[in-house]
Amino acid sequence: MAKKVFKILKLQVPAGKAAPAPPLGPALGQAGVNIGQFTTQFNSETQSRMGEIVPVIITVYDDKSFSLEYKKAPASFMILKAAGIQKGSGTNKTKKAGSLTKDQVRQIATDKMEDLNANDIEAAMKIIEGSARSMGVEIK
Repeated sequence: MAKKVFKILKLQVPAGKAAPAPPLGPALGQAGVNIGQFTTQFNSETQSRMGEIVPVIITVYDDKSFSLEYKKAPASFMILKAAGIQKGSGTNKTKKAGSLTKDQVRQIATDKMEDLNANDIEAAMKIIEGSARSMGVEIK
C-alpha cells in the first residue's frame, strides 16, 4: 500500500552542510521530520557537490518517514560561477557585474534543462539569458 503524503517541503541547502540550526531545523521540525536523520542522509548524499547550493524536495509521509529529491543548482548560482563574480549588480541597467559568452549560456542551459520549463535548448537559453540580464550580467 502506498504511503500517504503529509507535507512537501522545498528547500535550498548548501551541499554537505545541513545542520539542525535555523532556518532548516524549524522547517523540518514543523513537518515532523527527524532532523538528525535528514542531516546525516543529506550531507552524505551531497558530499560530492560541496560548494553548491542544492535545491531539495522533501516529501514527508504520514508515518513521518521522508524521501528526498535533489535538483540542479539554481540558475543564478551557475551564472555567478560561470561569470566568475561574487554577486550580481544592484542596478542591472546601468552597472554591469560581469559577462557570459553564448557558449557558457548554452552549457548552463544544457545542465539545467531538466529543471527548466522549456521544450528545447534555445528556449532554455532564453530563460538563462533573462536571469543573467536581471543580475546585471551581459551576454556577448
